[in-house]
Amino acid sequence: MPPIYLDYNATTPIDPEVRAAMLPYLEEHFGNPSSTHAYGRLTHAAVEVARSQVARLIGAESDEIVFTSGGTEASNHAIKGIGWPGDSHFITSTIEHPATVMPCEFLKRFGCGVTSVPVDRFGIVDPADFRRAIRARTRLSSIMHSNNEVGTLQPIRELAKIAQEHGILMHTDAAQSLGKVEVNVRDLGVDLLSIAGHKLYAPKGIGALFVRRGVALDNLIHGAGHEAGRRAGTENVPYIVGLGKAAEIAAKSLPAATVHLRMLRDRLHDRFRQALGDRVVLNGHPEQRLPNTLNINFIGQVGAELLQKVPGIAASTGSACHEGQVSQSPVLCAMGVPPEIGKGAVRLSVGRFTTEEEVDRAAEMLIRFSQENTDNLQRTSAK
Repeated sequence: MPPIYLDYNATTPIDPEVRAAMLPYLEEHFGNPSSTHAYGRLTHAAVEVARSQVARLIGAESDEIVFTSGGTEASNHAIKGIGWPGDSHFITSTIEHPATVMPCEFLKRFGCGVTSVPVDRFGIVDPADFRRAIRARTRLSSIMHSNNEVGTLQPIRELAKIAQEHGILMHTDAAQSLGKVEVNVRDLGVDLLSIAGHKLYAPKGIGALFVRRGVALDNLIHGAGHEAGRRAGTENVPYIVGLGKAAEIAAKSLPAATVHLRMLRDRLHDRFRQALGDRVVLNGHPEQRLPNTLNINFIGQVGAELLQKVPGIAASTGSACHEGQVSQSPVLCAMGVPPEIGKGAVRLSVGRFTTEEEVDRAAEMLIRFSQENTDNLQRTSAK
C-alpha cells in the first residue's frame, strides 16, 4: 500500500473536479487571452471567470486579483512592489515563510530596514510588540495569516487595524489558510494577500495576489501589459482555470470543511494522548490554529528518525539530523521550544481526502514505533 499522506500543508493533490475543468484548456482551447479573435476571446473569458471565483473565496472584487506563478511570487511582488527602492521600513515576524523573509533580506541590501517581531510560546504575535515596532518610515507589515508548521492563526484583524491607524499597508500570506478557515479581506482589513494554488488542490505553479483597490505596486515582472499591466507574461490559462475551480470548491465547502478537518486532526491527537500521555507535547496554540494541523513533539525521539523508520506515513518534521547533530526548526526556536523537546517534532496535516481509517492506522504505526524505541533506549540505559 502507498504511504498514508499526512503532509497536506506541504502540498495537496489536484482535486478531480479541478483537473476536469483544466482539461479543455490543455487539449483544445489554446488561444492567447490577449488575442482579439474567437480563440483569444474564449480563453480571456475563462481567465476572467477564474478571477471572479478566486475573488469570491476571499471577499474581494475581481479587479483586485492578480494571477502569479504561485504564493512565493505573490509575496515577493507585495513586498518588493512597495519597498523598491530603499529607505523604507518593514515589519514582519520571526516565524514567517522564506517567501516573506528572503524578499525582506534582499531589500535590506538597498537600505530598507526590517523589524522581526517576536512570538509567544504558541507562535502568536503580540499586537503591543507590533505597535512598538512601527517607525516613521514603516511602509508595509507582512505577517502570515497562519503558520505552515504549527498552524497558529495570527490576530491579523487587530494588527491590520494598528497598521491602518499609522498609514501602513498590511500584507498577509494566507496560502495555508484558504479552504480550511474563512478568509475575508474586508473583514481582516488587509491590503495585500498571497494565495498558492498547490495548497488549495490546484496545480503547482499558479497563485494569486490580492491587491486592494487604490494600492499602487511597482511591477515585479516587466514586459507586455498583461493582468491589467500589473504582471507581464502570457496568462497560464489551464492553471488559472484550475485555481478558479479550486477556489469555487473551497468556498462551497466552508464552513463544513473546517469542522471535518478539525475532527480528523483531533481524532489523531486523541489517539496519541491516550497511548503516550505526557510523552507527546503539542506545538502551537491549542485552539487558535488551523483545523487540519497537528505539530507534536514525541518526547525522547528525533522526529526525522521517527518518520524514516515509519515509511508507511508521509509527513514532515521540525527537526533535521546531519552527521549526528540534530537541528531544530527556526519556527520552534522562535517559539522558545527547548531543543531537547523540539527535536522530536513531527507535523501531521490532514486534508480533503484523508479518511478516519487512515488516521487510525497512522496513529497506530507512530505509537507502536515510539513505544518500541523508548523501550530499547531504556534497556540500553539499564546496561
